[in-house]
Amino acid sequence: MFIKQIVIEGVEGDVEVRRTESGAVVIANDVEIEVARDDTREVRYAVAYNAAKVICGTTKRGEPNATNSMIHDVLSEIERVAGC
Repeated sequence: MFIKQIVIEGVEGDVEVRRTESGAVVIANDVEIEVARDDTREVRYAVAYNAAKVICGTTKRGEPNATNSMIHDVLSEIERVAGC
């Protein structure tokens, strides 16, 4: 069983994660980022970090208004859809 798509409702818009042949594509505020299954965890974390900005909003310093645990939750969802 595979999850093909997840939409996470956020403060500054929705984040959509869709399965592709090579992994997943993350769409947030009309910006698409491809995440391959063989990308390093650091690359996938960077995508989750930026997605968390849309989901949770940002602080005055431009960082996600989210805890590290919340960013890891977003990362887990991206990896679930990508099949990592």
